[in-house]
Amino acid sequence: MPDGAQRKRDGADPPGLRDARDTGDTRETDAQESDAQETDAQRRRRRAQFLRELHEAKALRDRVQPRRVKAARMRQAMRMRTFRW
Repeated sequence: MPDGAQRKRDGADPPGLRDARDTGDTRETDAQESDAQETDAQRRRRRAQFLRELHEAKALRDRVQPRRVKAARMRQAMRMRTFRW
């Protein structure tokens, strides 16, 4: 009989398994508390750094793939020409 099926039937967990689950829950709770304690300034700082890195990555992609950039410019120009005010 599989181990999980026997535990369901017996209705009891081995003591080691229960202790491992309890330890995991406290670690998860601690992580949630530390997230809650993060200030708005820290969150904005992380977001600003992420956006800077994203912009840098897009600029790098544009430099190494000029054909893609040119095609994107042409598509945007076509959209603007067919747009009715």
